[in-house]
Amino acid sequence: MSLPAAFVSVILIWSTTPLAIKWSALGVGPSFAVFSRMAIGALLCVALLALLRVRIPLHRRARQAYLVSGISMFGAMALTYWSSKFVSSGMISVLFGLSPLMTSLGAALWLKEESLTNSKLAGMVLGVIGLLLVFRGGLDIGAEAGLGLAALLFAVLLQSLGLVWLKRIGDDSPPLATTLGSLVVALPLFFASWWLSDGHLPEDLPERAVAATVYLGAVGSVLGFALYYYMIKHMEAGRIALITLITPVLALLLGHGLNDEAVLPQVWLGTASILLGLGLHRWGDQWEQAVAKLLVK
Repeated sequence: MSLPAAFVSVILIWSTTPLAIKWSALGVGPSFAVFSRMAIGALLCVALLALLRVRIPLHRRARQAYLVSGISMFGAMALTYWSSKFVSSGMISVLFGLSPLMTSLGAALWLKEESLTNSKLAGMVLGVIGLLLVFRGGLDIGAEAGLGLAALLFAVLLQSLGLVWLKRIGDDSPPLATTLGSLVVALPLFFASWWLSDGHLPEDLPERAVAATVYLGAVGSVLGFALYYYMIKHMEAGRIALITLITPVLALLLGHGLNDEAVLPQVWLGTASILLGLGLHRWGDQWEQAVAKLLVK
């Protein structure tokens, strides 16, 4: 696949994932929906690894990476699916847009891998302001929405900390092997969560829920990650960062158009603030240097 096609595909996958999460839980409950999605993803990973003859590393760093990634995946996805009962799909995408800011802050404090420049700090402040505006919009919708946003924010935090921890471990296993190892760790936790919260197979499986679950398992969990890792290897980080600036807006529009989700003015303002913060965080230093050169001339 060409890089432009991979880039557009990841944008479409990440933009449609929040709406698919909401649809997959219709009539079956969030715990069964997420367990089914991960089971499908694990089966596909096994098939692909066998087809491509990729071995699964079991050395110490690989086992650590599987454990950390699996626990992070369980916590983030379980909270995301639960919050989808109260929060619109657009808001899910907007809050996950904060993950680059959280990951960068964690990497700077924990790994000492980058300095917190004025531009990066300003971007984080704008992100926090945007978050507060989104929460304000959610509270205007209802108290349950506020609870869902709090759970969702914790999910983003768990995912971001998991990424930083994986960076610290420094495992170089094939991405598909890491995905399967993470699912092997997470699947029993997803099963236990479903068993303890419900434990009953749905009597009726709505077609939309089945289609959304299969889409998330095959496209969202496997193809999306494969394309993302492919871009990381062959594309500049600055271009990849554009994805996080596009997906929240597209997800809001999709949720509004396809699922009749209300988007309050505070949410649009919060989204704009978060996206501006992401842009400033990613390219602020370059913008400062460009302005400085123009002033010198």
